Amino acid sequence: MRVFTPEEAARNATNKYLAVLVAAKYARVLNEFPAGMSREVKLTTRAMEELSSGTIEYKVIPRRKAE
Repeated sequence: MRVFTPEEAARNATNKYLAVLVAAKYARVLNEFPAGMSREVKLTTRAMEELSSGTIEYKVIPRRKAE
């Protein structure tokens, strides 16, 4: 299992906390694929690898204020 530093995680995200949230959400998406897909690498590790390489594109949507 590869270990990601906070600097690696934040390289393609605003900060390390957002990077972890984006990677976790992407890992959940990967988990929805059929079981026949290759899973030699853990989904969370794969998500962090793709985030740190810049493969994942994401958009932050601000919360609406309660009226």
